[in-house]
Amino acid sequence: MVQVYLVFTTNYFPWLTIIVFLPISAGSLLFFLPHKGNKLIKWYTICICIFELLLMTYAFCYHFRLDDPLIQLAEDYKWINFFDFYWRLGIDGLSIGPILLTGFITTLATLAAWPVTRDSRLFHFLMLAMYSGQIGSFSSRDLLLFFIMWEFELIPVYLLLSMWGGKKRLYSATKFILYTAGGSVFLLIGVLGLGLYGSNEPTLNFETLANQSYPVALEIIFYIGFLIAFAVKSPIIPLHTWLPDTHGEAHYSTCMLLAGILLKMGAYGLVRINMELLPHAHSIFSPWLIIVGTMQIIYAASTSLGQRNLKKRIAYSSVSHMGFIIIGIGSITDTGLNGAILQIISHGFIGAALFFLAGTSYDRMRLVYLDEMGGMAVSIPKIFTMFSILSMASLALPGMSGFVAELIVFFGIITSQKYFLMPKILITFVMAIGMILTPIYSLSMSRQMFYGYKLFNAPSSYFFDSGPRELFVSISIFLPVLGIGIYPDFVLSLSGEKVETILYNYFYR
Repeated sequence: MVQVYLVFTTNYFPWLTIIVFLPISAGSLLFFLPHKGNKLIKWYTICICIFELLLMTYAFCYHFRLDDPLIQLAEDYKWINFFDFYWRLGIDGLSIGPILLTGFITTLATLAAWPVTRDSRLFHFLMLAMYSGQIGSFSSRDLLLFFIMWEFELIPVYLLLSMWGGKKRLYSATKFILYTAGGSVFLLIGVLGLGLYGSNEPTLNFETLANQSYPVALEIIFYIGFLIAFAVKSPIIPLHTWLPDTHGEAHYSTCMLLAGILLKMGAYGLVRINMELLPHAHSIFSPWLIIVGTMQIIYAASTSLGQRNLKKRIAYSSVSHMGFIIIGIGSITDTGLNGAILQIISHGFIGAALFFLAGTSYDRMRLVYLDEMGGMAVSIPKIFTMFSILSMASLALPGMSGFVAELIVFFGIITSQKYFLMPKILITFVMAIGMILTPIYSLSMSRQMFYGYKLFNAPSSYFFDSGPRELFVSISIFLPVLGIGIYPDFVLSLSGEKVETILYNYFYR
């Protein structure tokens, strides 16, 4: 009994393997539940998600040290002898935030999917399979394992989109898979290139590769390959066009997972692989990243203003906010990189919340085009209140997480020693214009939806306001947004040590 207790209370217990496998393995039991027991299926899925979130919270609270930048809870098992392939998992300050975000958003997305009744078992299994793939991607310490997890979570997204989407679901699902699978080809080439370079046996361990040096020309080639793969997923213009179509057609619970987690995998990959493993190439490309990020903020904010479709307008706002993450990564300062990581977490909450509220509004009005809406504030005051508050969070209102994240990215680019003063002033000025455009499209969206007179004459009994479940989801997402806005150290303390280590290795390697 003492030995069992020691295993459970020390780092030798395979916490991460259990956390990765639990959702998909428990989800496979859904197919043994009664076909018509929709409520049983939903409650079972929600219980799995809550148990998974509690398990990872316990493991990280008791076995993760904030002052240690090295890999913790490491697991290393031989998997395929022929290829020298290992099952390597581990977390550090860079991955713990996205993993906890994944657990939180997936739990709420499962609760948001309560109205789904068609093929309920398959729908919830796909959500749990996606859960496993995303946690596997964030905790992988082996390049090939990272690629397998990266690819694995594409299948559930494709099926969720093509089976439970809108009228153009097959078109948007096909576009999604073509873009992401095309980007994955470059990722696979980069993984194999890094693993096989300079050695008779493949070396796929992140720690080994982080201490390896390459000829600059070869490093640039690898960097471009990884950049294309992560640019599709982030998305970075001009590889962003799949995103508005996907969000426009997907069910809003799927949109929550896409906006909250999937886009953040691309940004995570940029830091984890492009910045940590290929620092010389990152130094060469970082000015271009900042230019593209600045263009992305302006372009996506301007394009968002012209969208009639509510979900497409929010999708373009997501593309615009991802520009701040790219600028933070390109700034090569601890302030900028911390700001980028904070923006990953912040936008994960805000993007998921806006898509959830857009979906609940559609459930009531059955309208998707903004110019057909109006006067909804009178009929659904609770949704109106939450939508207004989270729109303010999206436009970086002080006191909300978006404001802190974008402000830290601003400081990161201004204090960067890599760039001259005039380019920094110009970039800051253009970023400020983007921040002015954000309230224009955000407030215009609220005005078109909730104000005016169009729905005043509709019978009030036709509409019903937010129920307890929807109010719970909205408030659950709003509280972290407010909490991070008031006390950002809650997130920054997780990544601070790791960011310093990445930049130290970067400058002194």
